[in-house]
Amino acid sequence: MQSAQSLMYAGDFEDAVALLNDVVAETAEPVDALYMRAVCFRYLKKPESARADLDALKRVSPDFGRAYQEEGHLYRDTGEAERALLAYQRACQFNPALIASWKSQADILRAMGRTSEAGQAEAQVNRLEALPRDLVSVTHLLYEGKLLKAEQLCRSFMQKNPHDIEGMRLLAEIGSRFGVLEDADFLLETALELDPDNIQVRLDFINVLRKRQKFEAALTQARALYDRDPDNPLFQSHLAIESMQTGDYEKALSLFETILKTLPEDAATLTSRGHALKTLGEQDEAIASYQSAARIKADHGDAWYALANLKTYAFSDDELATMQAQEAGTDLGFQDRIYLCFALGKAFEDRKDYAKAFEYYERGNDLKRVQTRYKSDQMEEELAAQASICTPDLFEKQGGKGCPAPDPIFIVGLPRAGSTLIEQILASHSQVDGTLELPNILALSHRLRGRKRVSDRTFYPRVLHDLDAEKLQALGEDYIENTRIHRQGAPFFTDKMPNNFRHIGLIKLILPNAKIIDARRGAMACCFSGFKQLFAEGQEFTYGLEEIGRYYKDYVALMDHWDAVLPGQILRVHHEDVVDDLETQVHRILEFCGLPFEQACIDFHKTRRAVRTASSEQVRQPIYKDGVEQWRHFEPWLDPLKAALGPDLSNPSGGA
Repeated sequence: MQSAQSLMYAGDFEDAVALLNDVVAETAEPVDALYMRAVCFRYLKKPESARADLDALKRVSPDFGRAYQEEGHLYRDTGEAERALLAYQRACQFNPALIASWKSQADILRAMGRTSEAGQAEAQVNRLEALPRDLVSVTHLLYEGKLLKAEQLCRSFMQKNPHDIEGMRLLAEIGSRFGVLEDADFLLETALELDPDNIQVRLDFINVLRKRQKFEAALTQARALYDRDPDNPLFQSHLAIESMQTGDYEKALSLFETILKTLPEDAATLTSRGHALKTLGEQDEAIASYQSAARIKADHGDAWYALANLKTYAFSDDELATMQAQEAGTDLGFQDRIYLCFALGKAFEDRKDYAKAFEYYERGNDLKRVQTRYKSDQMEEELAAQASICTPDLFEKQGGKGCPAPDPIFIVGLPRAGSTLIEQILASHSQVDGTLELPNILALSHRLRGRKRVSDRTFYPRVLHDLDAEKLQALGEDYIENTRIHRQGAPFFTDKMPNNFRHIGLIKLILPNAKIIDARRGAMACCFSGFKQLFAEGQEFTYGLEEIGRYYKDYVALMDHWDAVLPGQILRVHHEDVVDDLETQVHRILEFCGLPFEQACIDFHKTRRAVRTASSEQVRQPIYKDGVEQWRHFEPWLDPLKAALGPDLSNPSGGA
């Protein structure tokens, strides 16, 4: 690689290509080699070869900004200004430190007479050129996923420049990507104290506060931006989003309407407005908002997928044709293509064209899997560590020391296993507040793991053996306090983050009186339902039949372990049983939670509340049985899933 680079600097592109051919042939994911070879081909006036390498590069690393920059150069050289501009914009979206892309944007925009936008691009050029070179390098490393190198270089710079604001901001971003959110929070708070007018620092601070579930604090920061310039659509949008996070949907909708008066054809705002309306149960208005976004910007995949994700929307022939044409286009953004693939999968499934539906579902999953880089072996190792370390000795030694509050009812399992239905049943009870898929327990596990997540993968949960009673109680109290913002005053509340099944040992140590319900669904139905769902974030294990099959199998094994070491402390509720005999299962659930029977729990579909998951429209209807066996329509293509599950679980009655 170094030799090829030297040859490129010397202008000897033919010999550089010869060396890079070997690297590409011998490397599994030759990101840098493909990029360098594409550059060589451009200088050698071989645009088709360059494009072929860039297409291959984007398949391996879809968020590699320099690939889009190089694509922009190719379009610029052939006089395709619009396509070049789009490529440069995408390059800066994936890596905002690409000065050449900002400069090229400015040139093209100015030539088009769009002087205001050209000025904004030039301002980015000036900002980057004023930065210390080390920090520009840190930014490149950060946005190309080389986090350890980025952290090392950034810390070295900060030792010499301890109060550099951009250095602090970048180090906070590195910490956030590592999941060390407390460090990121502290760095950004300090940076804001030193430079309270730095808008980018405040925007980053809002993002970290939201990730830490500090919704009130995030709202305060968003309001500070808004108060600074109430007519700024960006600040209005951030305040709207943070208002939604704290449950103030009326405020959010009002702000979205204000933005749309200024920018009536802003597809992103129309889509966000639709999300707010959907969450409130205003389905017709949500549909109209999504349709407007898709009509205004046909390549806005988020709007198309939002319609599909209602689960009750039927696409027209014209809409289907538009989606197919967009997905087949070469200029579609990577994330938009993912959205459209999943939307088309749902559209063809509704039309009973199951072969075509599976084709699109599989394509969307393949794209998403490249983006997430999920590794089944690593997850299997993590779940096995929970079972080997959280032994009866741990609970005998550490049990009963945590916070005694009985408030939380955890609903765990896999996504698409019926957890939203169980939550809606419980939230219909007068003594229970339904909340969200709260990430607090996952965030706590990250905190306990800390910086040892790479060097010592089992530090957590081993550390649970060493926490004293005071610490365990403090962690439980911290959970209760930080989730209070989602409650409406009822004595109990639900937390339906499904992935919490991985951390039941932690939950029972810090909250020994918490109730835990395992929402279980037959393996084939559950796994395929997850496979065809595009999640807003997380749940990376769903984007492949083998991956989700292995994950389900490991989940069942870990739940068997929890049953053995915590006998009688977990209630298993099978989705199929709820569908077949709702009343019996409602009585079971309420009895386990120590709650008196209320008819409202049977009539759960009449309960008016905000529901943010993919099942939001389904739980506003009475129980329906049609979805239980939908996977059978796709059985001809599910052999990889059956193989991953094994014969016991892939049997239609499997997963019990």
